[in-house]
Amino acid sequence: MTVIAVISPKGGVGKTTVSVNLACTLAANGRAVRLVDLDPQNAMRLHLGAEPGDTNGLIHQTLQQTGWYYTEYDSAYGVSFIPYGKASEVERITFEAHLAHTPGWLRDNLAELSSAPGMLTIIDTPPGPSVYVQQVLSIANLVLVVMIPDAGSYATLDSIEGLLDYYCANRTDFYGSYYVLNQFDAEQPLNRDIQSVMQNTLGERLSPYPIHRDESLSEALAFQQPVWQYAPHSQAADDLKQVSAWLLKRIDR
Repeated sequence: MTVIAVISPKGGVGKTTVSVNLACTLAANGRAVRLVDLDPQNAMRLHLGAEPGDTNGLIHQTLQQTGWYYTEYDSAYGVSFIPYGKASEVERITFEAHLAHTPGWLRDNLAELSSAPGMLTIIDTPPGPSVYVQQVLSIANLVLVVMIPDAGSYATLDSIEGLLDYYCANRTDFYGSYYVLNQFDAEQPLNRDIQSVMQNTLGERLSPYPIHRDESLSEALAFQQPVWQYAPHSQAADDLKQVSAWLLKRIDR
């Protein structure tokens, strides 16, 4: 099993949308994929056709001291997923305190799940540093940082690199950290300038395939479908196909 952490320096960059659509694109190309939602917003399930009233999730299984297999669902798109779950503020605080005192929590729970050969486990996280990100970065084989091409995102680059260096450097099971630009608009000079500066800074660690701003992604979410199914000929579907192939080369080498 290969663990892919999806992180972002700030909110509003489309991290969950990228996570889900990337997972579904990989599954459509024959890979076994599991999604895990470690973001308290609990939004991943909305992309995958989960029942609106279902509040179950990994937070409840942890607080009840039961296994994740009670909360893993199969989607219609070849991807299984484990939602965070709908929780009260008290439950969230209790849960996060548990994570802070149980550094092996994520590793142990993933180890208890059955995994197909070559399975990719993609874990979505809340933006910025958190106990969730600490858990994921400690075990991730590969990290994908989702950013948007604006000055605010670029300004966070040093802090993200510091986080990656602290948790991932010198681990023999770590393949590397990579960046992808989301909501890219080639007609905007600032977008092109940020892409150029990041290319100079990150080199081959920046995906050469930005994910363009495309309303198909929002429309696909409204229909609880991945974009490759809702709009298979859209710019976003093509972008995600290229990003997934680019990532697989870094995983399977």
